[in-house]
Amino acid sequence: MAPIHCPIEGVTYHPPERAARWLADGSWVDGTVGDALRASARRHPDRLALISDERSLSYAELDEATERLAAALLQAGLNPGDRAMFQMGTTVETAIALLACFKAGVVPVCSLPQHREVEIGQLARQTGARGYFVQADFGAFDLVAFARQMMQAVPSLQHLVVARGKGDVDGQGLQALIGAMPLETARKLLERVRLGPRDVLSFQLSGGSTGLPKIIPRFHGEYLAHAAGWQRVYGIGEQARVIWSLPLLHNAGQLYALIPMAASGVTTVLMPRVDIARMLELIEAHRVTHALSIGPIAPQLLAYRELARHDLSSLRLFATMSRADLLEAHLGVPCSNLYGITEGMLLGSGPDAPAFRRHHTQGASGCPADELVLLDPQSQERAPAGGMGELCFRGPSTLAGYYASPETNASAFTREGFYRTGDMMRAHVVDGVTCYSFEGRLRDNINRGGEKIGCEEVEEFVSRHPAVADAKLVAMPDPFYGEKGCVFLVLRPGMAAPDVKELAQFLVGQGLAKYKCPERVEVVDAFPVTRVGKVDKAALRATAAQLVAQGAGA
Repeated sequence: MAPIHCPIEGVTYHPPERAARWLADGSWVDGTVGDALRASARRHPDRLALISDERSLSYAELDEATERLAAALLQAGLNPGDRAMFQMGTTVETAIALLACFKAGVVPVCSLPQHREVEIGQLARQTGARGYFVQADFGAFDLVAFARQMMQAVPSLQHLVVARGKGDVDGQGLQALIGAMPLETARKLLERVRLGPRDVLSFQLSGGSTGLPKIIPRFHGEYLAHAAGWQRVYGIGEQARVIWSLPLLHNAGQLYALIPMAASGVTTVLMPRVDIARMLELIEAHRVTHALSIGPIAPQLLAYRELARHDLSSLRLFATMSRADLLEAHLGVPCSNLYGITEGMLLGSGPDAPAFRRHHTQGASGCPADELVLLDPQSQERAPAGGMGELCFRGPSTLAGYYASPETNASAFTREGFYRTGDMMRAHVVDGVTCYSFEGRLRDNINRGGEKIGCEEVEEFVSRHPAVADAKLVAMPDPFYGEKGCVFLVLRPGMAAPDVKELAQFLVGQGLAKYKCPERVEVVDAFPVTRVGKVDKAALRATAAQLVAQGAGA
């Protein structure tokens, strides 16, 4: 049985007998991401691993850079099992930093560059992070100064690594660390690192309805197999080329773009931001075979009217969260809906799947050992055939438990051990394959282009405003992001409501990430309530949707 070489207190590990079964039947891969990258570099040393407008790296170059950085991190004082905060964008440097941590056994805490004092403070304290990786040129905000500020506030943060900074950044520059570490020395240092498939690879973050970060440990063997499973669904072999323009730190970015590249010889084209015209140019120039979107890309593509000037003949599949039928008619290439949740389930359909499955369901899992059920949210009884129920799952890709969060874990699973997604779905059997269509959510959050916003967290911050007596945040429809936040306010007597800009300035000043700020403000005398006296958020969502449809002023 593969041992856990670097156990981390607070991580819930799958029982040894379960892990042994999954390793034996191929549901987990008996290896590590670092070893997978080394093997890919031996097979394809000269093949391009990463392509971007700024720079591209072959497999040999990527393997060498990550070896040297991994060893430099260990030499600087980080140890296998240590955690490191990450605030970086979608760049080659981010890929190098992540893969170097995977090789060294340092566990990335996959936060975002947009996170501020509230999120970074909570996450750093909760994980006891010792490292901190930031990108110096991400937007106008000074992430380097912010990181140093947070290091003063959180004593465990001791090791700062700055990517894309000017000069040496006080000896903490990513390229300086790589340059100062000889390759042979690096390989000798890394020979001492003991890691296996059951060791923690990364700490991913889940969106939720509260302000407390929920941290999801992902494991080397599990992540490798999970990525391989979705590649089988989409027909992605080692000759494939994938394009990715969304956050690389996301669970989706790593499973769809980073791990297939490291483990399977897939070339990944990286874009630092969504730019539809440039995306199509890159697909044409680099003969991209697969494009995936979890955010606002599909609506922007549907609005793009200059497709005729782009050659998309290399593209075998475009996968998106929704609207695959419209997108396929617009692009003229096979498109399919997908579903993904950081807690461990990916659903999808390949380019050769029947149109109904691709367009009107989210597809099926790529792992035969995954168990999916639809349950009544209250009774936890099975939903009737053809009926709607809460999607619940267990299996090789399912988290065993949130990190250091026993209270959350107590309610996150059914009595039979299925993880509860809070997503309502319906099952469909298409050519003998059971697929699932998304019907709505139970939980109180907003999905803004793939970023989950917990409504209770934002409400608590809005209620700190001196003019606000109470606040309720709900999702409102948006053509690009899918959803944005609309906040309903009950004001204090004699006070004037803040507008969207003023409220955002207040919330950011309180340390909340800007993307979480409400993008519509509505004032009410009182909130609608249900028959049992609870705030009727369904009624508020309906009101917000009606206001958007009417085009009423925000």
